[in-house]
Amino acid sequence: MVGGALQIAGLFIGGIGVIGTFAVTGMPQWRVSAFIENNIIVFETIWEGLWMHCIRQVNIRMQCKVYDSVLALSPDLQASRGLMCAGSVLSFLAFMVAVIGMKCTRCAQSSWQAKGYIVLTAGLLFVLSGAVELIPVCWVANSIISDFYNPVVNVAQKRELGEALYLGWGAAFCLIAAGAIFCCFCRCCEKTRSYEYSTPTHYPAHSQHLHRKTESSYSKSQYV
Repeated sequence: MVGGALQIAGLFIGGIGVIGTFAVTGMPQWRVSAFIENNIIVFETIWEGLWMHCIRQVNIRMQCKVYDSVLALSPDLQASRGLMCAGSVLSFLAFMVAVIGMKCTRCAQSSWQAKGYIVLTAGLLFVLSGAVELIPVCWVANSIISDFYNPVVNVAQKRELGEALYLGWGAAFCLIAAGAIFCCFCRCCEKTRSYEYSTPTHYPAHSQHLHRKTESSYSKSQYV
């Protein structure tokens, strides 16, 4: 009962991480324009994402444009695009493997040992996808902070951390937490199985004595 609830909690947290990963990959709010020093044009906000950049103005509909080429992106965003795509695929694959390995799922000709390996695979995939997602999010955040405090960079080109980065950290944490839950569950199952298999079945001494006595009395009755 506890194991099933733990698996459901891990699957729920992993599902939140998967949805968050897909949302972060498509959101344009990775780099947001900063209103500092002489840049006080607050009625216009610039968003830069992995696939498009947008300009949002007050009382005017937001306009977005897809990048004409990958080369138009900065090196950190170029690498982040590939890493986030890889993280999205890994997280979705981990979620599907976790569904297959759930304790409540009944598969034909499946054993608990095989399901344990499936759950462990799902946990490792969740952890891997969370680590892959952390790399581009932290990389872009570090680049934004470095440019923000760099006096050589023009004020108009300085950016702030967007909502997508914060959501990316949250999604990565959910993926890693889900992976840890599945790995711990698989480890606990292995300890339980090893304990059950290693428990010897000893008969009490008086039972063995009664068993021998019964056999001897039965053998005597045959000769009477």
